[in-house]
Amino acid sequence: MNNLIVGVKKFFTNKNTVTVVGVILAIVVLYIGYNMRINQAITPVTVPYALEEINPSTQITEDMVGTKEIPSAMADDTIITNSADVIDMYANGDSVIPEGSLFYKRSVVTRDQLPDSIILDYPKGYVLYNLSVDMASTYSNSIYPGNYIDIYLKVQNAESNESGTVSEDRIMVGKLLSNVKVLAVFDSSGNNVFANLDEKTVPSQIIFAVPEEYHILLRKAEYLRAYESEIIPVPTAESLEDEPGDVTLSSEDLKNFINNVTAMTEEDLSYTQQ
Repeated sequence: MNNLIVGVKKFFTNKNTVTVVGVILAIVVLYIGYNMRINQAITPVTVPYALEEINPSTQITEDMVGTKEIPSAMADDTIITNSADVIDMYANGDSVIPEGSLFYKRSVVTRDQLPDSIILDYPKGYVLYNLSVDMASTYSNSIYPGNYIDIYLKVQNAESNESGTVSEDRIMVGKLLSNVKVLAVFDSSGNNVFANLDEKTVPSQIIFAVPEEYHILLRKAEYLRAYESEIIPVPTAESLEDEPGDVTLSSEDLKNFINNVTAMTEEDLSYTQQ
């Protein structure tokens, strides 16, 4: 027994033996590690993919998403591997997700992360309107998205006598619409004025939505150049109410004036008969 112990000690104290054993152990470790890595790389994982082409800013619904298996090596940090992280999200504003494509993290965003998300939420049947503004008409950039405004109209009402000469020249100002919700405020380059509060950006457009009838009325008022028309936004405290009111027409007189000095379409007539 003692001879066996002595023989084992001599075997492991021999430098050549230790070297050989070390090399063998290293090869075994490398082999096991290599096989583990290979197995990890080829083991399939289930990931979501697009069943159809998804356009920018489109909400991704469950029927647009399928699943398939891909090698683990393909599922890097740029790919979304869970369907729950895709459904009800949106395709990024600068991304088209092709049919059959995997979902990449940079191409899928929440609604709030969309560059145009602020103008996506308005009632069905409403139409967007972009009102040109400046620092003065926005009360030194004090009109924010989510605020409510009233829309006033100023026109120079020139009346002529029978000979064709101007007999009177009157300025008419009145409230045309009430309870209009501001959706966005953009600068002259189309950037969200309030995206970066550290930058002093000059407002150029207010975006809001109104029913089609009032949209047409505003467009007509905008083009009354012979009457030097001006559409004026005036902030209100409506956003402080628990249930802000709907957009309403405030002046039948102004509506009638606009329609009387512009051509009436069949659509206009249908609105007046409602």
